[in-house]
Amino acid sequence: MKRVLLIFILCFFNACDDGDLVIETIDFNDTSITFCESTTTINSTLFFKLNTTDALILELQSDVLKNEVSADTIKSAIPGQSQLVYRTFSEDISKNYFCDAVPPISPTVVEEFEGEGGEVFITTVQSESDTTVYEHKIELSGVSLVNSEGLRISDLTINDFGTITTQE
Repeated sequence: MKRVLLIFILCFFNACDDGDLVIETIDFNDTSITFCESTTTINSTLFFKLNTTDALILELQSDVLKNEVSADTIKSAIPGQSQLVYRTFSEDISKNYFCDAVPPISPTVVEEFEGEGGEVFITTVQSESDTTVYEHKIELSGVSLVNSEGLRISDLTINDFGTITTQE
């Protein structure tokens, strides 16, 4: 009887869902940052990375990019000051989806995860070759993503979002 009870308890705990999806890595390391404007300015706030049917969208708070060397790393909280969204689409996605005044009907969003907790770190340095150009390194830390059903992507590895340049 004890064995049956033990097996029942083990099966019960094994069947419980902790609400986490296990996606080992959301890999955007080999993709560059894209933006809608022809050149990035300190007023730019929307940046995204596209990887065939996936998109990682970062909307920075206003006035976080400055054309000056940062003595310290600038921090921006997710959510709140900045927003991070991970979307999967029904087919390949292009820059036009985010930049057109009216997004195209296709592709459609299959699933969307919003950043919950974490921070964006921005370090700004001046270009060695041109004193009017600034390089902004954007990094993400401690970000967790959750969808509308409350499912969370666990074991998430998104660190270096990338580097963008602005000019005075």
